[in-house]
Amino acid sequence: MNAERPDEAIDDVPEAEMVAEAAVDTVEEAEAPNETVEEVSELEQAEAKADENWDRYLRGAAELENVRKRAARDVENAHRFALERFSRELLAVRDSLEMGLAAADNASVESLLEGSRATLKILGVTMQQFGIEELDPAGEPFDPEFHEAISMQPSDDVESGSVVSVVQKGYLLNGRLLRPAMVVVAAE
Repeated sequence: MNAERPDEAIDDVPEAEMVAEAAVDTVEEAEAPNETVEEVSELEQAEAKADENWDRYLRGAAELENVRKRAARDVENAHRFALERFSRELLAVRDSLEMGLAAADNASVESLLEGSRATLKILGVTMQQFGIEELDPAGEPFDPEFHEAISMQPSDDVESGSVVSVVQKGYLLNGRLLRPAMVVVAAE
C-alpha cells in the first residue's frame, strides 16, 4: 500500500508555514510588553537610582546611630570624670597636710602654723582656679540670697541689718551660690 500524496497538499505547505509563522509572531507580540528600548532603559535607571538612595539611607541611619552612641559615651565620661582635674589639684593640698603631720613630732608651733598657712594658700589658689569664690560678708548689709542669719545682736559698730560677724564663710561656684555664709546680723 503505497499511497502517494496528492499534488494539492504539496502546494499548500508554504501557505501553512506562513500561517504558522504568523501565529508564532502573534503569540510573541502578546507575551512581550509594548515597551520600547528607551522605556526599559529608563526603568533600569530608576531602579539603579532607587538602589543608590536605599544604600545612602542605610549608611545615613548607621552614621546617625554611631553619632548617638558616641554622644552617649561622651556624656557618660563627662559625668564620670568631670572632677578629674579638680581632684588632681586637691592632691597637692592633701600632700601638704600629710607632710605637716609627718613633721609635727619634731616641729615647733611656729613651723606648724607656717605649714598650715601654706596649705591653706595652696587650697585657696586651687579653689580660685576652678571658679570657687569665698564669701566673707563682715560689715556688709545682710543679703538673704547669699547669707544665712543664725542670730541677731545689737551692735554699735555696724548699722542695723548689717552683718556683725561671720560664723562660717560662704562660697560661690562661678557666680552661683555653693554654700551661704552663716552670719550674725546687727539688731536695732
